[in-house]
Amino acid sequence: MAQEEELVFLPLGGVGEIGMNLGLYGYGRPGSRQWIMVDCGVTFPGPELPGVELVLPDISFLAEERRNLKAIIITHAHEDHYGALNDLWPGLNVPVYASPFTAGMLEAKRDFEKSRGEIPVTVFKAGDRINVGPFSIEAVGVNHSIPEPMSLVIRTPLGAVVHTGDWKIDLEPSLGPITNEARFRQVGEEGVLALVCDSTNALRDGVSPSEREVSESLAKIIANAEGRVGITTFSSNVGRIRSVAEAAEAAGREVLLLGSSMKRVVDVAKDLGIMEGLKPFLAEDEFGYIPRDKVVVILTGSQGEPRAALAKISRDEMRNVAFSAGDTIVFSSRTIPGNEKAINDIKNGLIEQGIHIVTDSEALVHVSGHPRRNELQQMYQWLKPEIVVPVHGEAAHLTAHAELALHSGIASVPRLRNGEMLRLAPGPAQVIDEAPHGRIYKDGTLIGDFEEMGIGERRKLSFAGHVSVNVVLDSRYDFLGDPDVVPIGLPQFDDEGDDMDDVLYDAVLGAVESIPRAKRKDLAMLQEAVRRAVRSTANQIWGKKPIVTVFVTKI
Repeated sequence: MAQEEELVFLPLGGVGEIGMNLGLYGYGRPGSRQWIMVDCGVTFPGPELPGVELVLPDISFLAEERRNLKAIIITHAHEDHYGALNDLWPGLNVPVYASPFTAGMLEAKRDFEKSRGEIPVTVFKAGDRINVGPFSIEAVGVNHSIPEPMSLVIRTPLGAVVHTGDWKIDLEPSLGPITNEARFRQVGEEGVLALVCDSTNALRDGVSPSEREVSESLAKIIANAEGRVGITTFSSNVGRIRSVAEAAEAAGREVLLLGSSMKRVVDVAKDLGIMEGLKPFLAEDEFGYIPRDKVVVILTGSQGEPRAALAKISRDEMRNVAFSAGDTIVFSSRTIPGNEKAINDIKNGLIEQGIHIVTDSEALVHVSGHPRRNELQQMYQWLKPEIVVPVHGEAAHLTAHAELALHSGIASVPRLRNGEMLRLAPGPAQVIDEAPHGRIYKDGTLIGDFEEMGIGERRKLSFAGHVSVNVVLDSRYDFLGDPDVVPIGLPQFDDEGDDMDDVLYDAVLGAVESIPRAKRKDLAMLQEAVRRAVRSTANQIWGKKPIVTVFVTKI
């Protein structure tokens, strides 16, 4: 019997985690499906990945399916949705569809990173439709914390799927669009098979505050501040940047932008007319000539990034810009989990300088770009989907979203995680297969998996250091000169005050001399004996076993 055509959804990132969003939609019979990719994002490494710049989704599944991949559609220009495109697209080489702002950000990112050749982008924005293989895809405008975000209505012969991307309902945003209720209602009347939906705030009750309320709160802080005001926010939040600039102008203050990523975003926004009507921003070398009560600095570094502008100010390391006692710095952002310590270190550095700190626990200075529970239920009511698939969240978010959907009367809420292939139609929604998935790493200019990039060894090095040993033997297999022992990252002395180099040197001598001369002909055995002796001696003294590299040469 011939196999039926199927509609499937396969997430390779972003489901079971926040970040690295990448979803594949497939249509056709098993073995001959056509695919589209929605988003291609990164996540950022923690201290457990020393030296790694970016974490990217493993797309090895597409190695055999590459000829069947018809398009990549990017919902918006946040790093966790588009940040992997420059690195992964050259291996795919398929059409990319994105908004004008996202296209501008891709170009600016490529210029800044001096990355590989240009990615041809077809502009695709709210209200547009494209036809790709068996898919007809419509962009619907939504509100989020970046210009030109969109949801996608993906129509197929087996039904329509709404992929929300990142969204919220805000009737008074500082920057449009307003989430298009009328169009979502129309799509709902046409019939929606499945809603694949953002879960980031599924644990939070109620409705998100409006960006207008945040703007008013920031304007009050700026108007009432006695000294300089610094406001740190996500560089992609153009609406927030614009609101702050307008509030600064209203208070008679000049505005300085600090941070390369923020300047890149604002340049793209200017090119698209999003910053029209604002006065020109200050140049950095003009800062010192402006009275303290006449300046607002909008700067990067809200997540504690050590090289960002805010961190440098907390350490008083900037050449042209400094804050002083009595000035105010506002954290107009949320703390991304894992960044707490770095952010606290910066706050403490600022407080030591006498600078006032304002966070969202003291005033309404930030609002999330993602829907809370009442907003999710509103979307269910508009679309009336048969199936809800929670995505974009860790296990707690996905589970809370699933419970909310079931409680709200959704008939089918399948459990899904990265790498699981979900059949949406025909028949009941269920996981039918598993695909290769995981993480690859950008380290310097190279990309590879955990082993290929040597990350495991590097982690060991960061924990216990390294010892290099060079032993040269003469024709009689005796030492030809003293062996070289070079420890890196080990303590200098043992607990009796003896030099660690000397102690390890003695271990090398002992290991070689304990082996009869006749048996020293086996250089590999001798090499291993020295390695074991050095590791064992270090462990006895220190309680840790360093990585040991031994070279044995016979002259």
